Amino acid sequence: MRFDGIIFDLDGTVYRGDRIVPGAPAAVEQARAAGSNVLFLSNNPTKRPPEYADRLTEFGIPTDDEDVLNSAAITAEWLEANHPDRPALVVGEQPLVAELEDAGITVTRDPRRTEIVVVSMDRSFDYETLQLALEAVDDETLFVATNPDRTCPVEDGEIPDAAGMIGAIEGVTGRSLDRVLGKPSSTAVEIATTRMGCTPERCLLVGDRLETDIEMGVRSGMTTALVLTGASDETDLASAPYEPNYVFDSIVDLPELLSVGG
Repeated sequence: MRFDGIIFDLDGTVYRGDRIVPGAPAAVEQARAAGSNVLFLSNNPTKRPPEYADRLTEFGIPTDDEDVLNSAAITAEWLEANHPDRPALVVGEQPLVAELEDAGITVTRDPRRTEIVVVSMDRSFDYETLQLALEAVDDETLFVATNPDRTCPVEDGEIPDAAGMIGAIEGVTGRSLDRVLGKPSSTAVEIATTRMGCTPERCLLVGDRLETDIEMGVRSGMTTALVLTGASDETDLASAPYEPNYVFDSIVDLPELLSVGG
């Protein structure tokens, strides 16, 4: 079959840190040449979609702003559609704050005004922020996260991701998240497939993380391809509750699938 849409993860799939995965530009070019709509979907909320588009273009993958979606943009779109008038306390970095504010969400640091707590990857997370979250979260507060990732792949290994902040706040408040908005949520599926104009069943997802990329793809009915250049490796496959349709050493092997499926 020909895929109407192909979703590529970024960190660990197309690049690691400041280094492109060898063969990635050619693989993306092949996907586009096969007639598929291509969308880059990242759970990393520390940059805005136009920054990712510029970075991909610099890597030799010409990309328009609308071809990139990340957990920050998904969170902003969902809050704008469902809770536009509720002030939010953000545990996260400035690009996420800017994304929410551009969507018309009031961002506050006052726990007394807070009606939503948005938790994300925050490389400046500290005790003061944890105290603010503790004061803000009560039974009426909507408690959401941009993404659930434990770590983020970088060039020389991994760094802590949003799970660390989520766990700290859940630990001190006794509250569990109400929902995750990025991968692997149905919210991410709906926004991504709407952006591409295709159904999940006609979509291929290429990613490096079993518990977000592959889980989202399998649960929504997408065809899935795991690449072994990022967070998950072959040993993780043995205990994974969600099995990908294909496993590739890297994105460079993708054209083989497209030549079969196209």
